[in-house]
Amino acid sequence: MGTASEPKPVKLFVALLAADNDLFSRVENSLCVLFGPIDSASATLPWPVSDYYESEMGRGLSRRFLSFERLISPGALAEIKRHADDIEDDYRRAEGPGRRRSVNIDPGYVDVGKVVLASTKGAGHRIYLGSGIYSEITLLYHGGAFHSFVYTYADYLWPETMEFLTDIRAQYLEQVKR
Repeated sequence: MGTASEPKPVKLFVALLAADNDLFSRVENSLCVLFGPIDSASATLPWPVSDYYESEMGRGLSRRFLSFERLISPGALAEIKRHADDIEDDYRRAEGPGRRRSVNIDPGYVDVGKVVLASTKGAGHRIYLGSGIYSEITLLYHGGAFHSFVYTYADYLWPETMEFLTDIRAQYLEQVKR
């Protein structure tokens, strides 16, 4: 029989999606208040993946990834997702019927062997964490690289995303060594 113990800390990151690239810096400031300093940021890339968010967020969306210096407990992911949703609410704009989202913030973490994402949507491959939040392993690290699953989002397969996640995994390994 095993003995329950606390897991090692993990590296928090967020994926931002918005039509207004100027919004990224304001949202980053809000994220830093909650999660501490950013230690890595990806390039801002056009996001032609889907029209899923178009009616709510507009056209010409861009994707940007950020990681944070401070390591977190993987058990904090549900709470972090709820905080990210609160920040999204802070940036809603009044337009048409109701207030529309102007930024999508999806937190996740990287550890030695995987990339885990948080979501408010349940699915067959997601595990319920509590407080209305689910998680999924979206990439698995083995053989010196990240590997996808059939449900992995297309933008997590982009070379730029894989490079960013591989780089923050290396940062993470250095952090846990210290």
